[in-house]
Amino acid sequence: MGNSLCPAAGGGERLVSAARDGNATEVAALLERNPSLARYSTFAAQNSPLHFAAAKGRTEVVERLLAKGADVNSRNYSGLTPLMQACRHGHWEVVQTLLLFRCNVSKAAYFTGQTALHFAAAGGHVQCIRLLVADFVPSAVFSMSGKRLSYAKDSDCSSAVDVSQLALSRFISKAADGGLTALHMAAAKGDFACVQLLLDLNANLFATTFHYCSNFKTIGAGSTPLHYAAFGGNLKCCQILLSKGAGRLTLNCNGWLPVDVARIWGRPHLVSLLLPSSKLKLPTFTPSNYLCLPLKSIISIARDCDLFTLSTSMDESDLCAICLDRTCSVAAEDCGHGLCVKCALCLCSTTCSSPEMDMPPGAIPCPLCRNGIVSFVKMCNNRAEELELNHGLRSCSPCTMLLRNPDPETSVTCAP
Repeated sequence: MGNSLCPAAGGGERLVSAARDGNATEVAALLERNPSLARYSTFAAQNSPLHFAAAKGRTEVVERLLAKGADVNSRNYSGLTPLMQACRHGHWEVVQTLLLFRCNVSKAAYFTGQTALHFAAAGGHVQCIRLLVADFVPSAVFSMSGKRLSYAKDSDCSSAVDVSQLALSRFISKAADGGLTALHMAAAKGDFACVQLLLDLNANLFATTFHYCSNFKTIGAGSTPLHYAAFGGNLKCCQILLSKGAGRLTLNCNGWLPVDVARIWGRPHLVSLLLPSSKLKLPTFTPSNYLCLPLKSIISIARDCDLFTLSTSMDESDLCAICLDRTCSVAAEDCGHGLCVKCALCLCSTTCSSPEMDMPPGAIPCPLCRNGIVSFVKMCNNRAEELELNHGLRSCSPCTMLLRNPDPETSVTCAP
């Protein structure tokens, strides 16, 4: 009969209103009185309080609802999940929280077939895309292979890397209604950062749309991402697609080349670049600044600990050097500097790599020594194990390692 007829309906509507408005205090009070309200949904659209909070970017409310048992993968009448709502509106903090509660990033909407990745790409929300692919991108060093990024494999983990790359390729290039991929949508939006990141993650630049139309912008079946980039009008998007191997001579089912799309939609600045006989030199593009290799490792660690009740420390030698409040619990695998899980997670979610810095593509700079971080590891509880770990670390710029309960006789100093 629907939730509106049950005794909890009154409280449910109050919870929906509080979640939408970001009133965390009232949300906590309502859930304390009746924890089952966390699974309430509206009668017609079947939106849960979690849907409303995710769509509005109410991160604290999302955390409270999930902690009280809200279904992280709940769907409304059209099959949209809270993750899709957060990605549609670009709320990366909410996306991060939902990932920590193990949401399913591959679920697709009922009517359009779009995943959270499609919503993020259509809106040009590159930080959401970076988080969505975190579980598919191993914390391993990338290398340039021809025009694409690939993993530097070793004999011990090559099979695992192959499996991860296959799963990533399927996720990135999954087609929604009409055959539209996330790359089509980012190209139509004209968002260079999204297009570059998707290409670096080996999105299929030869994917073509289908004959049946979609509710997204359509320019005809058989259209490639380059056709959509010509529609979007961003010069750099067209340049990077061409530099990766996209073809100027691909006809869609309307008989249009990418240059025809540019002419029809009034993009004269793209015509000389997209002409089949064009001799214009293409620029060289560095890997995306939004590649983030340590994300998978830190998200995995954060899922295993109670991130929202992390302990603080009165011992200054234990403190995270960034927040100066919580205890260090993870360390950068290369330089060994310790951080708390929250600060490490925030660092990975917000920091962009820089091509000017001498570090592997996708590594992020350590805030303490500026060396590249590729992966985080959980700090050892045993002091002897910790010392053994630190002695084996690669050298970094002159600094003193922060150890718990430091001893002058056993303190470790990085080699200059």
